[in-house]
Amino acid sequence: MEKYLLYINGEFRESGDKQTFSAVNPATEEVIAEVSKATVEDARDAADAARNAFDSGVWSDLPREERSRILKQVVDKINENAKRLTELEVMDSGSTIKKAGEDVFLSAKSLNYYSKMAAADLNEDVEGLSKAGVSKNIIRREPIGVCALITPWNFPLKMAIWKLGPALAAGNTVILKPAMETSVTACELARLINETDMPKGVVNIITGAGSVIGTELVKNLKVDKVGFTGSTEVGKIIMKNAADNLKKLTLECGGKSANIVLDDADIDMSVDGAIYAGFYHQGQCCEGGTRLLVSEKIYDEFVDKLKNKIRKMTIGDPMDKKTDVGPVINKKQFDSVMNYIKIGKEEGAEILTGGNKAGDKGYYIEPTVFINAGNNMRISQEEIFGPVVTLIKFKDDDDAVKIANDSIYGLGGAVWSGNDERALKVANRLRTGTVWINEYHLLSDRAPFGGYKQSGIGREFGLDGLKEYTEAKHIHIDEIKDRTKKFWYGTVVPKD
Repeated sequence: MEKYLLYINGEFRESGDKQTFSAVNPATEEVIAEVSKATVEDARDAADAARNAFDSGVWSDLPREERSRILKQVVDKINENAKRLTELEVMDSGSTIKKAGEDVFLSAKSLNYYSKMAAADLNEDVEGLSKAGVSKNIIRREPIGVCALITPWNFPLKMAIWKLGPALAAGNTVILKPAMETSVTACELARLINETDMPKGVVNIITGAGSVIGTELVKNLKVDKVGFTGSTEVGKIIMKNAADNLKKLTLECGGKSANIVLDDADIDMSVDGAIYAGFYHQGQCCEGGTRLLVSEKIYDEFVDKLKNKIRKMTIGDPMDKKTDVGPVINKKQFDSVMNYIKIGKEEGAEILTGGNKAGDKGYYIEPTVFINAGNNMRISQEEIFGPVVTLIKFKDDDDAVKIANDSIYGLGGAVWSGNDERALKVANRLRTGTVWINEYHLLSDRAPFGGYKQSGIGREFGLDGLKEYTEAKHIHIDEIKDRTKKFWYGTVVPKD
């Protein structure tokens, strides 16, 4: 059986107490690997290694083109090992092989984008700011320093790359801490990085309990920034732990996104879109369209078509390319989702389809849709993170916007309509970070992604995402060489 070690300062090693944890295939409930479980001292060693590497300038002082070249080596390694990474992603996370293959491809694509951004000059010249009007002003973008990157279990490789890419492109050194539920591809990534020209200590990858090593990294004074993706609940804990030294944060947290179908939408297309929005990766997507808002004018027809299409979805082996629905991540999540289904029934909502465990082995749940639900119900307001969609009827565009914005979250959302102008008006009124029109889940390396309200702080992707890993420094150069200066009173007076 495969055993994965910690990767600290360019070396693979066991945890300090030699403890491990099991990686379990959620489709079969079988152990696929043993993974080292880092201690607090291991986390401190990783922080020391990243700190020393940053302070030495071995990465931050490299020419931008050289950082770009090394990141491109990592891209090439991912592409060369795409098949293995895809299969491991399926076994470790329960992702269907269709999704996992796409994730590996998009991970390489995203890192390739940031490898190019690493070569970009982000410094700016601005107009003179002195009272005499004669000065040169430079805004420099400098790396923050040591970044702790804490990633979730739903998109293991992709989320790791989303954070590693901009952090490294900006010249920072990093400690990556993947979720315990899905650590395997991050460990494989460590092996691939070790085969490149990446200097020692620039990338450190440690595995283990977030409550232990994640907390240490957030509090550690040698860490300058934390980039986190996960639940809003944990995001709040990270904010509190980082407050003592005002550590910089990027938080991409929970969501309960509204997927709005207007009365002029193409019903067949929007039904397909609703299934994709709500059940992609078994609904384990932070920006997934789990609140499905449908106009009362098309409600009955929409519901009939939605029910029929969902019942034709294939639940089964995620390694089979014909499978549409795989398992949820583990027993804990399975129990949580099934409890929410129970809560929905108790609240008075009606199950249109689904609601049951599927199969005898693995953590499978039927795609579930609740109807006759109110937006005030727990199943409408709380993030379930499973294959459960709440369908809510609305009267008109104003009503749809009101319902959509009635949430503590604001991460994603969509509008389906046959009129782009009308859809855009609705989209502009939604208090959420990303809005798709006649589309869902499509993200761009070049467009910012992040949340309003309790869905997070900061942005990922694009120039915005890169700048999240930089400090802005203003340098003012006075270019009047011969003058009388009255600094403590009056103004600057140039000599004749």
